[in-house]
Amino acid sequence: MRDLLVTTHTPILRSGQTMRTYGLARALAGAGDGLGLLYVRFEGERPDEAFSSIPGIEFHEVRSSRGARRLATYALARAGGVPVGFARGISPELRAAAARLARSPGRGRVIADGPIAAAALMALARSRPTVYNAHNFESGFRAELGEAAGGELRRFERRLLGRFEESWMVSEADLAAAAELCPRARLRYVPNVVDVAAITAPAAPAREPNAVFVASFAYPPNRKGLEFLLDEVYPRVWEQLPQARLTLVGGGLPEPPTDDPRVHAAGFVDDLAEAYAGARCAVVPLLQGGGTPLKFVEAMAHGVPVLATPRAAAGLAVSDGIDCLLAEGAQEFAAKLTAVLRDGAPQIGARGRATAEQRDAIEALSSLLSR
Repeated sequence: MRDLLVTTHTPILRSGQTMRTYGLARALAGAGDGLGLLYVRFEGERPDEAFSSIPGIEFHEVRSSRGARRLATYALARAGGVPVGFARGISPELRAAAARLARSPGRGRVIADGPIAAAALMALARSRPTVYNAHNFESGFRAELGEAAGGELRRFERRLLGRFEESWMVSEADLAAAAELCPRARLRYVPNVVDVAAITAPAAPAREPNAVFVASFAYPPNRKGLEFLLDEVYPRVWEQLPQARLTLVGGGLPEPPTDDPRVHAAGFVDDLAEAYAGARCAVVPLLQGGGTPLKFVEAMAHGVPVLATPRAAAGLAVSDGIDCLLAEGAQEFAAKLTAVLRDGAPQIGARGRATAEQRDAIEALSSLLSR
């Protein structure tokens, strides 16, 4: 059987959400007889090489209309209780193509990737088993970011969870929140994964006392985490270790966040392996946000010790001092960062890599989804 994954963007690796989509696509293709991927052409001309190289994948592109048909779809979605931000993204062409492809011979599961795709496939979910792949528990996630997340969003999310044959949640915390919101929902834990087999861990720790923060800095929680590092953590670190450095990898910074030469904003890089190999640790200083940070899992896969806030680790089964380092507050974060930059922690990096191989690899998710 060939599953169909339905998403609202051109499949291009550009963010944590598209990394989850990529890992899921790889796992689904490996769990069955390949994969159909239906997408709206948006924010990219064509699928990138990462997606195109997935064995057994078949792409189906639609181009969304902008006229009266789109406006009517939006009005109908709003009348049905779909929040404004999601209703704007619903493509009538995507909905029609999903219904047509769902009837193809040998079709397996139809999976709606994210809440906008799920809103588009609500009618299809009435007539055939359809899966909702959640990237976050939206009600809690958006409320914490300060976005409007009132009764309308909760009612919409409850309806999604109740309508779909199964909903795939990214963390145990999201599972619990979804079960509380919709007790009759059929839920499955489908974690974020990375291509661990394609990642080679560095042979030795980096020479320089450098930490790397890999993130999309267009994402507000990552910007807040960066402010936490620069305003509260690194001044404490530099008191003890003046030569300590910080490398920022990822887009979304319109200008360098500081004039201090010890902080290097590398922007987007083609080779993340080189960025991780040049760091004694990776930092994930999230103070808000939901799900599980894919960059946390990715850094573990690279064999680099990860220092994170408990909030960043909330969706992961990791243990402080065993396969990662956890620190609450600026003082503790700075103390642990100073220690790992000064002395290294290769044993934690090695155990983190072993954890990623066992639990966070694409092959592990393929096995889970084939059952």
